[in-house]
Amino acid sequence: MARIQLVEHAPGAPGLRWFGLGPDLKPSRGLLKLRRLLHKHAFWAQQRNTADLKRMLAGSTVVVSLWRGKRMVGFGRATSDGIHRAVLWDVVVAGDLQGRGLGRRVVEALLSAKAIRNAERVYLMTTNSSGFYQQLGFEPASPQQLLIRKQ
Repeated sequence: MARIQLVEHAPGAPGLRWFGLGPDLKPSRGLLKLRRLLHKHAFWAQQRNTADLKRMLAGSTVVVSLWRGKRMVGFGRATSDGIHRAVLWDVVVAGDLQGRGLGRRVVEALLSAKAIRNAERVYLMTTNSSGFYQQLGFEPASPQQLLIRKQ
């Protein structure tokens, strides 16, 4: 397997957001590749357009991406107040590369980021990957309940 490179983007991911930068700060059409990754491998994010992705990245405290050559194969982001709470969002790995520790690599990079590692609690929501996250130290949040308000 070709080498997988983890990119830790600056807060708000301006290089990825505005210039499509990938590994080694090289232009790589990263925003287009992020949209493709989410569309193909993240059922919850299939309808996100480029403008929405730019806003999403701008509001993210921590952003990481995984690259295999010029292909974006993984992504994750987090938001945090830096002390009390943090939330992991949009953790995704290309389906053909799952089961190789790449998701773990994304989550560990997010959790070790300065803005996240000192948070009292780190939350995440998942539909069908709770077993994966429990292997990484997450546990069900009972008696808390997930509530949602839709637009």
